[in-house]
Amino acid sequence: MNAEKVKTSLLVIGGGPGGYNAAFRAADLGLEVTLVDKEKTPGGTCLLQGCIPTKALLHAAKIIADAKEAKDIGIECTHITVDTTKINAWKDSVVTKLKTGLEFLTKKKKVRFIQGHARLISPQAAIIQTENGQEEISFEKAILATGSQPTTLPFVPSSKNFLNSTSALDISTIPKRLLIVGGGYIGLEFACIYSELGSQVTVVEMLPELLGGIDKDFISILKRRLNKRLEAIKLNTKVVKFDENRNSITAHFQDKDGLDSQAEFGKVLIAIGRKPNLADLGIENTKIKTTPEGFVTVAPNRQTAEPTIFAIGDITGQPMLAHKAYHEGFVAAEAANGKDTVFEPKVIPSVVYTDPEIVWCGLTEKEAQEQNVKVDIAKFPWLASGRAATLNRTDGLTKLIIDKKTQKILGVGIVGVDAGELVAECVLAIEKGLTAQELGKIIHPHPTLSETIMEAALNLS
Repeated sequence: MNAEKVKTSLLVIGGGPGGYNAAFRAADLGLEVTLVDKEKTPGGTCLLQGCIPTKALLHAAKIIADAKEAKDIGIECTHITVDTTKINAWKDSVVTKLKTGLEFLTKKKKVRFIQGHARLISPQAAIIQTENGQEEISFEKAILATGSQPTTLPFVPSSKNFLNSTSALDISTIPKRLLIVGGGYIGLEFACIYSELGSQVTVVEMLPELLGGIDKDFISILKRRLNKRLEAIKLNTKVVKFDENRNSITAHFQDKDGLDSQAEFGKVLIAIGRKPNLADLGIENTKIKTTPEGFVTVAPNRQTAEPTIFAIGDITGQPMLAHKAYHEGFVAAEAANGKDTVFEPKVIPSVVYTDPEIVWCGLTEKEAQEQNVKVDIAKFPWLASGRAATLNRTDGLTKLIIDKKTQKILGVGIVGVDAGELVAECVLAIEKGLTAQELGKIIHPHPTLSETIMEAALNLS
């Protein structure tokens, strides 16, 4: 069957935050744009199976936690009932509202959207497989934004009792005991969700610490709270085998000393990371190059080794974050339109949406030590924050990493409730080259958690 042949100025493959932002920006610049994604609407993993539904569930979990802890300030919330069917429906409604908004923008900007799988057949053509057949599309430029997918373990059986970050979003059934394999941000966010929904959660991590790479003083604050909420945290431990029984799963563990143990669980969530979606994309039909880790190599303007093709987002490497892809999409769209532009942020913020949240941007204290960078460390514990006290959440810390010679801020880390809402100011301070003294002189409203940033800066003066 011959494929229908069409043309477009710009083909964007992948409808996540990077892809749809690239498509929208290119359309604003006057290009004829075709956007292809396997889903029925733009949004990608972030909106449909990742950031948005996960944060909706985390919000529900926090409401439960707050209700339980209200007794500390004289409010008894007895007999808390959790209707997972309604929570699921509310979570899905949030996604639907945002999908509807993206559909509206797609039509408004006159971006042609095709649901299907696109595969490159040359540097300027692709075959799109849809439910109605094939379409061959030729393009002047293309942007690859196909994202990533969960990584699994080779010995994990195909079973509904083994979850990943996508299937775990369906909370119709809450297991009595849940094992989460992986102590990174995905695993710990789901640990917060399922523990408040009623599961006895065990987290197993093969590395010596949770959230590898984050400064230990932040991890220690998070662990104190997790230790009260989770059944167990097993560090320096790996899973070597699973036995699926009629009503349970037996997980076999091995610690750093080679000692074996086992435990029974209702379900297992595998959260050991993500890998780029490059399979069957047809990059072998182009000059596109990849790194040993499997990521697409790109220039500062996001152009690949194939001049007509650009790449953005998770397929281009760490950090694999939606907001990084979003801004890369903006750059790639302008570069594809012939503009002289590059993606060169000084820092990219990261947020772990656990309770408490952990955020950081720029250099960490650990990285400064490893790189032998001479720095001053300024800290402000939230025990001294008036706003944290009124929230009954003084389990927080704000820390600035400051160049010892220039006094410019090189990095910021924060752990505490709603820390994610504070990090943008820190990114701006680093991007604009502020010193700690300059940041300390900026008036912050009182009482707010944002004051902890100012106070940390003043602590250095």
